[in-house]
Amino acid sequence: MSDLSAPLFHDTEVDSASGVDTTVWRVGTVVSAARESTSGRSLTIDVPGWTGNLAGQHTDLRLTAPDGYQAVRSYSIASAGPGERIQLAVDEVPDGEVSPYLVEDVMVGDQLELRGPLGGWFVWRPDDIGPVQLIGGGSGIVPLIAMTRARAAAKSATPFRLLYSVRTPEDAFFRAELEAPAPGLDVTWLYTRRTPDDWPRPAARISPADLAANTIAADNNPMVFVCGPTGFVEAVADALVNLGHPPARVKTERFGGA
Repeated sequence: MSDLSAPLFHDTEVDSASGVDTTVWRVGTVVSAARESTSGRSLTIDVPGWTGNLAGQHTDLRLTAPDGYQAVRSYSIASAGPGERIQLAVDEVPDGEVSPYLVEDVMVGDQLELRGPLGGWFVWRPDDIGPVQLIGGGSGIVPLIAMTRARAAAKSATPFRLLYSVRTPEDAFFRAELEAPAPGLDVTWLYTRRTPDDWPRPAARISPADLAANTIAADNNPMVFVCGPTGFVEAVADALVNLGHPPARVKTERFGGA
């Protein structure tokens, strides 16, 4: 049942703020699909009864086989705000039970079961004050792009910085959107296996020096959101604390698996 594209979420499954029963499974219809990276895809889904979601929340998605076997995975939501339409973005995991189907097989018009929105801790609200530092690894960009979209929709002047680490240029999700100028949003790219031509930084894993040079300093007391594979998240969080960030100001969400 292991599928490494499924995040390890630890928030409640009941949205106590809105009173919505998030345990109810709703049937959504895929209205569009787009290739996002060499192994990733985004799906836009109309979900009747969906009440909207905060930036950073996630949904459970359930697939049922003809023999009745079911598999449930959690996926971050790339969209934010009110309405019955949501966007997911999924990275295919070899030998996964759910992600290969979502990336390679799902077609426009297909139906998927979802419940949510879930989670109330790893979220950003437009009325939150103070600078925000986002740090993503691979498909860990998904809840972070929801935060940048929520900021833009609210016309917020809150300073945002994003440090995005990917293996190669072709592995980036939402590249065109992130490269488009956005006042108050600063984006830095890091590559771990192969860089674009003439890139100033050699390909390498993210380091404490990268964080010190490309993130908001601890003295400015930013709220920091880190999302990505477990090893990435743990290394980044430890380095941030060593750089002086209070642990309570570093919120993390990680992708798990064996």
